[in-house]
This record gives sequence, structure tokens and C-alpha cells, in this order.
Amino acid sequence: MNRINPTEDIQSLSDFRAGVSTFIQQVNDTKRPLVITQHGKGVAILADVNEFEAMQLRLELLEDLYRADAQIDEGLGLSHDDAKVFVLKGLSL
Repeated sequence: MNRINPTEDIQSLSDFRAGVSTFIQQVNDTKRPLVITQHGKGVAILADVNEFEAMQLRLELLEDLYRADAQIDEGLGLSHDDAKVFVLKGLSL
């Protein structure tokens, strides 16, 4: 997901209500999320669906990497040689 451009991508709720379709088009065109504010505070984010799904996949991968790193620290990992044998056994049908 592209970074937010503060001059274009932060809008008040009242401005958002007045131009919903314009802001949806902006998000689809720029692939940047839109921050919606109420009383000067961020309350919601409008994001392109494909960009949001890609972000979720990246977060899941990062969580898997953190979990794997923690498992290795706990001594639950496999050596390279053991992992290679395990994978090659799974590939031979």
C-alpha cells in the first residue's frame, strides 16, 4: 500500500460525505488509503480492496516469520540437513 500524502489523503467526515464517489475514485487511482477525520481526529480509513488484501498477505507473512524466529529461539527448529531430508521425503511420491 502506498504511503499517505497528507495534503490529499486526509479528509474530514463532512467533506467525505459530500464527495464519496470522488474519494473512492481517488483511492482506486492512487492506491493510497484515505484517512477520514471527525473533530480533527482520525476515525476511519478507506483503502483500495486489492491493496488491502496485499497488505493482509504481507502481515500474515511477517507474523509467520516472527513465529518461526521465536520457535528457533526456543530450540524448536530443524537443522538445514534435517529440513532438507524432510522436504525431499515429502516430494518423493
